[in-house]
Amino acid sequence: MPHMKRSLVLSLLIAAGATAICFGPASAQVGEDLARMMRNFTQNAEKPLAEPFKGITTHGQIEPNLFPIRATGVSTAPVRRAATAFLEGLTPEQRQRVQFPVDDIEWRKWANQDSYIRQGLSFREMTNQQRELALNLLRAGLSAKGFKQTRDTMRLNETLGELTGGNMERFGEWNYFMSVMGEPSSSEPWGWQFDGHHAAINYFILGDQVVMTPYFAGSEPVIAHAGKYQGTVVMQEHQDRGLALINALPEALQKVAILRADKPNQANLSEAFHDNFDLNYQGVRAADLPPAFQKQLLELIALHVGSLDNGHARVKMDEVKKYLDRTTFAWMGQREKDSVFYYRIQSPVILIEFDHQPNFAIPTQYSNLPMPQRPPNREHIHVVVRTPNGHDYGKDLLRQHYAQHPHG
Repeated sequence: MPHMKRSLVLSLLIAAGATAICFGPASAQVGEDLARMMRNFTQNAEKPLAEPFKGITTHGQIEPNLFPIRATGVSTAPVRRAATAFLEGLTPEQRQRVQFPVDDIEWRKWANQDSYIRQGLSFREMTNQQRELALNLLRAGLSAKGFKQTRDTMRLNETLGELTGGNMERFGEWNYFMSVMGEPSSSEPWGWQFDGHHAAINYFILGDQVVMTPYFAGSEPVIAHAGKYQGTVVMQEHQDRGLALINALPEALQKVAILRADKPNQANLSEAFHDNFDLNYQGVRAADLPPAFQKQLLELIALHVGSLDNGHARVKMDEVKKYLDRTTFAWMGQREKDSVFYYRIQSPVILIEFDHQPNFAIPTQYSNLPMPQRPPNREHIHVVVRTPNGHDYGKDLLRQHYAQHPHG
């Protein structure tokens, strides 16, 4: 049966001791540990996935009429051609596994964690030619900087495998998955999803409009000091520009922006399986910032939005600027050059979270501690970009399209 339910797949794997995808050396203990981790992860994921999608709200209410169907003047034809070429390069069996209906819950089944059992087609299963076609789809939808960051994240996942004793079954450069939602079209809604450890891109298209959220980027480690991809670096600009902004603010504005001086173990609120929650505005308002600091804030937002192809990134930034007076910047943590911290940028049309995380996979002196007790550090970064008010996955555009063009 196409697209076998993930819960059934997991049940079969757990029943078998997960030996078929054993993460690490083949042993009964490793299989049992993985099965337990998968079971716990699945139990945590299934409940939020069962909730109808609402999206991120403020005071529990969706603000209406923020995302009208309109022409942007930025062509999506290159993405459509790349997706068509990718699909045509697959076998019938592979294509059946890759494609989902445009309104399928598969959109919401992405995970920044490595231990999730994903649907779609793995890069590991692709031929070199198919892999290049998949990468061409990423190139078409992303900016040059966004594509490089995604590929470098994949390469650093290989570095993580090296740092964990050659554990390439669990990690590795090609342990990522592609899915296509609907049929590539110039008029009907469709999209694609790239999903794997520390990298998730949900790319919805209607006409020449694009919504690329939820978007997750991160890595552990963020710098490869040795190994196959020595010298590969990610997320440093996102880190350094955030720190520069908080330190540039006058002291009175810093006091408003800083929610707490210590950095929580893990502060991000909008990662995988957190599609529905209420988040009120906190921190300093952009409306209260002098123009120079507003400009600095916009440059930081543009850095995060800039993984999207250049034309649609400009469209998104125009949307962000429209609501700049209702945008807030919040901070947790210290402000020294080597500090760990969290920052959040929030408006009616965008939510950005940056968080220094504890080491999870790389062995450290804290590895024997439970995750909630491990201190965050700069070797592990998570970034999430969301569209609040019910528009992640392009849901509001899809809703309006269905209202105008009823589908059976």
